[in-house]
Amino acid sequence: MKIKRILAAIMAISILFSLSIGVSAATVADSTIDFTRTGKIDIYKYDLTMANTDDAVAAMLESYVSTGVKDAALEAAMDDGTVNNLGNGQQSYGYAIKGVEFSYLKVADIVTYSETEADGVHRDMVLYKFDDAKDAALLTALGLSNADAYPVVASYAEAGYHFFQSDTLIDALASALAANATNVKNSLETYMASQNAAKFAETDEHGHTSADGLDLGLYLVVETKVPEMVVSTCNPFFVSLPMTTVNGTNADNGGEEWMYDVTLYPKNETGIPTLEKTVRENNADTGKNNGSDAIDDGYEHNATASTGDKLDYLITDKLPTITSKTTALTVWGWLDTLSKGLEYNGNETAENAGLLNGHYNPNDVEIHFFRDAAMTDKITDWKLTDAAPKFTVTYGTGENGATTMKVDVNEAGLNEINTATTVYTAPGATDKGYSKCYVSVTYSATLNQNADVVFGDDGNPNTVVLTWKRSNMNYFDTLVDDAHVYTYELELTKEFSDGRGNFSKVNFKIRNTADNYWLVARQDGDGLYYVTGHVANEADGTTFVPNSSTGILIIKGVEDDTYVLTETRTDNGYTKLRDNITVVITAADDANRPCGIYGTDVLGLVQNDSRYRTFDGYKELAHVLLTASATVDGKAVNMEADNGSVNAIVPLTVINTRGPDLPSTGDHGLWMYGVIGAAFLAAAFSLVFLAFRKRKPEDNK
Repeated sequence: MKIKRILAAIMAISILFSLSIGVSAATVADSTIDFTRTGKIDIYKYDLTMANTDDAVAAMLESYVSTGVKDAALEAAMDDGTVNNLGNGQQSYGYAIKGVEFSYLKVADIVTYSETEADGVHRDMVLYKFDDAKDAALLTALGLSNADAYPVVASYAEAGYHFFQSDTLIDALASALAANATNVKNSLETYMASQNAAKFAETDEHGHTSADGLDLGLYLVVETKVPEMVVSTCNPFFVSLPMTTVNGTNADNGGEEWMYDVTLYPKNETGIPTLEKTVRENNADTGKNNGSDAIDDGYEHNATASTGDKLDYLITDKLPTITSKTTALTVWGWLDTLSKGLEYNGNETAENAGLLNGHYNPNDVEIHFFRDAAMTDKITDWKLTDAAPKFTVTYGTGENGATTMKVDVNEAGLNEINTATTVYTAPGATDKGYSKCYVSVTYSATLNQNADVVFGDDGNPNTVVLTWKRSNMNYFDTLVDDAHVYTYELELTKEFSDGRGNFSKVNFKIRNTADNYWLVARQDGDGLYYVTGHVANEADGTTFVPNSSTGILIIKGVEDDTYVLTETRTDNGYTKLRDNITVVITAADDANRPCGIYGTDVLGLVQNDSRYRTFDGYKELAHVLLTASATVDGKAVNMEADNGSVNAIVPLTVINTRGPDLPSTGDHGLWMYGVIGAAFLAAAFSLVFLAFRKRKPEDNK
């Protein structure tokens, strides 16, 4: 209701034709138009969306009726001196909108019609004189033709011109906008360009612009450029210079005077699109997703993975409102950055050869459009394999060894976003193209199997920056988000109780019991391994061997899960472990470590700008980072740091003791034969002795 009333007020001031000739308090000399004078138009542009979040200002706007007279009270309320960082290196004050451009064009002269008509009545009135050649497109856009002109008498008629009453123009513009505001705006924008209409200077930080020294007449004013935050332009309007005063909020002298200086306060609605980046492990058999394309199937801001794993990335946006050519998007693109430990699967180079682990796909990036936030009602898909792709992908390098991927919607893609007719099909629909629809970008990456990976709580961050512009190419905005991938290490120290064993004779197999697979790893040095995959069969799993000198076995790149380590072999003369070793790594949200990515967007408005909580589709983003903990055989252990990243390594020590000494055989064991022989002799002697004693008592009977 507020918006409708305000728009009504805007319309009231926009079609300023009040030229009544009733009783006037002005002097006789001032009661007629002074054609030696010129006119002036002042425009102050304000943000209706933001203003309505302030209850006091909203209440003021609720009942406000514009008069064309400069209103100091309104300007003070809308421009209270509060400095706004617009996010593109610009600032504004209060609710002012900077960077709006209006075009203006004198479309008709003001004339007095004073003629006796066929019915014998002499009529005096103000009419507007239109040039048939110049203004035909304007009249067509309004739904008018020369047949709608006032039927002046033949003696007044002038070849090549037609005359219109203000009522006819007012009603036609209102009806046309009500029927299809988008078509009318587009038609009038095109008309203004064809006539090389003059342009106001862009509105300044106070939302103000003006044009002075204007010839008297009827002017059409059209909003032709807007900054990126504006989602809907104000309706085109007529201004008569001069105009007769009207009653309203700041004036009560309606119908009394001619105003040569007119001040307008049109307003725009604003909003921002949304941006979110999430990630998941690609393998469905790990139990962390179901392998579907659904945006809620395992996608989160944080994921854990093993080195060599394929990771699915999902960037989701809500497109802004598009209602006309002026609010059409002229730039829409993403700059994605992967930290050094990750590689884009669509970008195989000499430098990352072998690191993609078989996941290379040059057409990996895809863009999808949906009608709904759940992204189930698909509109269309864009792929690099399309006959005429609507986007480009460019890979590059960033800071600290990072890689970048720039995804830009090209001209053909922007045209589809701005003008497609597959979504809004109802006659007169205000929204156009994919206005307020949802878009996703999907791609994949591989977690490296080398020293570039960060292990532990620091994780491997990957950011995205969305940049968009509308018709005013000097004004743009950005949004940022990120996702994080975590991975960990096992560090097993092998010891022999007497310090004399051969470490190279020791073997381990490792099974992930949570997901029921055996680890496969690439050896990158003596006792150093990077996980590269997993297999179902034990025989195909890697046999891990500690460092032959130190006995340390390092396995880098395990995700959070449960692992069972089995010692399948030890050095001769030592006892293997009786039981398996169970290691559990747990990654959990760390409430004390909120992600600070949203405060780093120095070019654009922060994603979580509270001023936009009323904006349709607003989504406040916040996530915390992960922290890891571990147990060995059910007992908590203190995880160790790796290169400054805490909770990276699960340490454990395995000690093999000597087995019991067994009798030796061979050349040096002959003495045993004597011992055994003596034992047999002793046994025989004992048997004879016992038999003799038993017989002796019987002989004495």
